[in-house]
Amino acid sequence: MLPFLARRLLYAVPTLFAVSVIAFVIIQLPPGDYLTTLMADWAAQGGAVESGMVEAMRERYGLDQPIYVQYFKWMSGILLQGDFGMSFEYGRPVSELIWSRLGFSFLLAFLTLLFAWAIAVPIGILSAVRQYSVADYIATFIAFVFLALPNFVLALGMMYVMSAYFGQSVGGLFSAEYVDAPWSLARLWDFLKHVWLPVFAIGTGSLAALIRIMRANLLDELRKPYVTTARAKGLDEFRLLMRYPVRIALNPLISALGWILPAAVSMEILVSVVMSLPTTGPLLLRALLAQDMYLAGSLILLISVLTIIGTLISDILLALTDPRIRLQ
Repeated sequence: MLPFLARRLLYAVPTLFAVSVIAFVIIQLPPGDYLTTLMADWAAQGGAVESGMVEAMRERYGLDQPIYVQYFKWMSGILLQGDFGMSFEYGRPVSELIWSRLGFSFLLAFLTLLFAWAIAVPIGILSAVRQYSVADYIATFIAFVFLALPNFVLALGMMYVMSAYFGQSVGGLFSAEYVDAPWSLARLWDFLKHVWLPVFAIGTGSLAALIRIMRANLLDELRKPYVTTARAKGLDEFRLLMRYPVRIALNPLISALGWILPAAVSMEILVSVVMSLPTTGPLLLRALLAQDMYLAGSLILLISVLTIIGTLISDILLALTDPRIRLQ
């Protein structure tokens, strides 16, 4: 088991390096830089921009240096000092901006994952065991609807319904009086009253995909000879189902952790903008639009780290649940 984990951790190092290079290059691909965007904003507001001032700012921010110099400066700061650089637009350290929002993003992703798994597994089992029944058709229809429906559209619809018909406060993760309040039971309860709506809006896409994966894999297992043999020996149907086919059918869902965690973070970008959530989503969107390269690159790097963590967790769980992986 330890050599297995060591190999996975070793693979993560070059993967992170490659992702950081690709992310930094992609952010630099659009013409211009942060100062180009800033000058366009100033011009739109009728302000005059002096070329000498722009050049001074470009030199101050290091934007006059080649891209590889900017990249190595950024990465050396992260690796040696834990410094992600300065945000051009906010004029504050990137780490300060990120850590204030990252906790809510991770919590939202975790709750979304629990929500998707808790509903997808039993519905997928029911849909496979009762194939072509009314329950199967309903589950399949709901799954396809949620797959086709954009998350932010669902969020907008839910916000309207909850506000217009139930009078509930929508938008954000807290009511106005609890936004800056210290944590207490009252603030926790207020958080729980608000968080279910973005969790549902973000998690429906993953939920629908997981239902289809669970159903397809369990149907494949139920047709195998070992299931027929176990039934012929008189094994109880529920015990047979849970002990063998469901355990094996869960493997693809466990391996899906690698993409569900970052997918939840990336899917929450538009939902967070629509619902005014204090997460990294709106921050990343604004950083990309403004070409705030250190802020955008750091957020993309953290999402990549989340992907690697999710993949590592899925590998560990697969090794624990399936002896064939450990032996291999």
